[in-house]
Amino acid sequence: MALKAKAVAALVSLLRTLLIIGLCYVILFPLFSKVSPAVMERRDLFDQTVRWIPRHPTLENFRVAFVNMSYGRAFLGSFVLSSSVSLLQLLVCTAVGYGFARFRFPGSGVLFWIAITTLVVPPQMMMLPLYLNFRYFNPLGLLPEPGINLMNTYWPFILLSLTGNGLRNGLFIFIMRQFFRGMPRELEDAAYVDGAGALKTFSAVMLPGAIPALVIVFLFSFVWQWNDYFYSGMLMSNSKILPVMLDKLAMATVGTDVEAHMHYVSLINNAGSLLFMAPLLVLYVFMQRYFVESIERTGLVG
Repeated sequence: MALKAKAVAALVSLLRTLLIIGLCYVILFPLFSKVSPAVMERRDLFDQTVRWIPRHPTLENFRVAFVNMSYGRAFLGSFVLSSSVSLLQLLVCTAVGYGFARFRFPGSGVLFWIAITTLVVPPQMMMLPLYLNFRYFNPLGLLPEPGINLMNTYWPFILLSLTGNGLRNGLFIFIMRQFFRGMPRELEDAAYVDGAGALKTFSAVMLPGAIPALVIVFLFSFVWQWNDYFYSGMLMSNSKILPVMLDKLAMATVGTDVEAHMHYVSLINNAGSLLFMAPLLVLYVFMQRYFVESIERTGLVG
């Protein structure tokens, strides 16, 4: 019997190992498939003996991508945009999630499900209204026609974040609501007995206990905003931010005749993609412990 139990345990361990290896392959293969071409010379592309390890490794592709992407300026623009949007989304979604978790008012359930439903609305459905709204921005018709042009500025993203309509805001509201619902009401009752109001209770009592959820929301918001090309390409198509500059990298490198230099462009694009991903990889290395702890605590509490 003991031998049979050991055999079953060994089989389970083997299957678990194979599953982990398979998942690692699926996750890491796209990264490895970019690293190899990024350090190749053009002649390695036509060498049939080269598959993963180039015969003539070089960092020239990274230099070309760095220069043509205006990487320093584009990195700063993306960092400022992603940080600003993440902080605003964190502020708004935390307040809204707390309101849904702790206050009952007519229509609160309907409003919450409407917020969640925004996650399944394709961004293409909102593309034209968003573009026209920010191209001819005129709130309540108070400004002279044709309004203000907010394109290629941070204002569209700031306004969307402040009004709870930013990227994945429905998910962030859901995370904060579930976390606050899992916190004991006795904390708030004790604060009310001590004379604290709703705002004081929220800021001084509830927020310190919600740090795991706050970390999750901020990191998710930052990463999604950093990787966003759809809204960035539509609203900031002429701005110096990394998603836009990566999209323009091919033309910036070889001009309009991209097809004639398709193989060389593939090398530069792979190098540019790695430069684009590098800050997120560094962020994950330094924030991994906090990220995992926050995921675990959010799951236990929420």
